[in-house]
Amino acid sequence: MPETIEIYDDRLRRLVRPDASLQKLANGAVHSEGPVYFHEDDSVVWSDAHGNRLLRWSARDGVSVLRDPSDYQSGNYRDLEGRLVACSSGSRAIVRRDRDGQWKVLVDRYQGKRLNSPNDLVVKSDGTIWFTDPSYGITDPNQGYGGEQEQRGCFVYRFDPATGDIDAIVTDMVRPNGLAFSPDENLLYVSDTAAFNIPDGPHHIRVYEVVNGRRVTNDRDRVFAVIDPGQPDGLRVDEYGNIFTSSKDSVQVYAPDGTRLGKILVPETCANLTFGGVERDRLFITAGTSLYAIDLNTRGVQRP
Repeated sequence: MPETIEIYDDRLRRLVRPDASLQKLANGAVHSEGPVYFHEDDSVVWSDAHGNRLLRWSARDGVSVLRDPSDYQSGNYRDLEGRLVACSSGSRAIVRRDRDGQWKVLVDRYQGKRLNSPNDLVVKSDGTIWFTDPSYGITDPNQGYGGEQEQRGCFVYRFDPATGDIDAIVTDMVRPNGLAFSPDENLLYVSDTAAFNIPDGPHHIRVYEVVNGRRVTNDRDRVFAVIDPGQPDGLRVDEYGNIFTSSKDSVQVYAPDGTRLGKILVPETCANLTFGGVERDRLFITAGTSLYAIDLNTRGVQRP
């Protein structure tokens, strides 16, 4: 097994390749975040969240700047039509890049009040956008333009672009950050990174049961995993339901039963990750100032 892999449970062995190696694809960002893969040209778009830029990497073209300034974009995803949707901490909105290259604000308010600073998002199979809304873009100068918090808390929202409806889905977290659905979309995993700037704040992943595809319940107060060292910022789920989450020293891998299977060690602090490649078996990792990749024996579930 390569030196970049630490195995705590033999179930990890079927997920990693014996000859796998971590590759640094790019560097030069201030703080790399929110990678999203484009199969059309085998490229990755990711945020330089603190540098206020949107970057692109491909093996053919190298690194280029896609948007500058980016209004402090953080998490990125693709909708069911393949368009780029993103969290704009600066604009305090969910935005979308349309086919003509123009950026459009999809939603920036809940109950008539401005959102805090959307951080990460996923698109469900029904086309709805689920996103986290901590306050980092208001409180941290390198993550947004500042301002006053108008919402009474930091929530996870469900937004339907078809109808314009927005609902607060999770309201019991301190600083919700990354999120991902299980393969059958019956579970929603959400990370809480409050320990980043709140003493003794949570640094864990919670799991919620999805009810009728529109709301969640956590009657059993389910903390899925406490992440140490560092924070469980971004996370993704593979075809077997395993959770891959960022942390200070690695991408940590958890089985659906909450067992930590092991780590993919990364020399910089991990912020986020996504699956990509032709077979969706390549893990792209944003960490520190860089973009990394490693080939695995499992595939991500997000589409396209």
